[in-house]
Amino acid sequence: MQTYHYVVASQRFLLEEEPFAEVLEERTRHYEETKKEIDFWLVKQPAFLEAPEMKEIKAKVPQPSVAVISTNPQFIIWLKLRLEYVTVGKFDAPSASIPNPLASLVAA
Repeated sequence: MQTYHYVVASQRFLLEEEPFAEVLEERTRHYEETKKEIDFWLVKQPAFLEAPEMKEIKAKVPQPSVAVISTNPQFIIWLKLRLEYVTVGKFDAPSASIPNPLASLVAA
């Protein structure tokens, strides 16, 4: 079992109103320069929000939502400091209620 940390927000806010692509590009470049393996993922309409224990979080976040999920809690703290109007948290997976931490409700 792994602990995943996340920021979640409305897709409109994170992908249209914020310069979020630049943030991800900056972070990806930093990881490449330091030869660090990517430990974060952008997930549209994350399925983990459907888990019963996430009911309150899902109710707070405008839909459709998008999440950045990471195994690195410092990266999520860094994102929270750079962004407004996001919700942060963590969960353990795989579990009975969250079998795939990176699953999306959007068909590929």
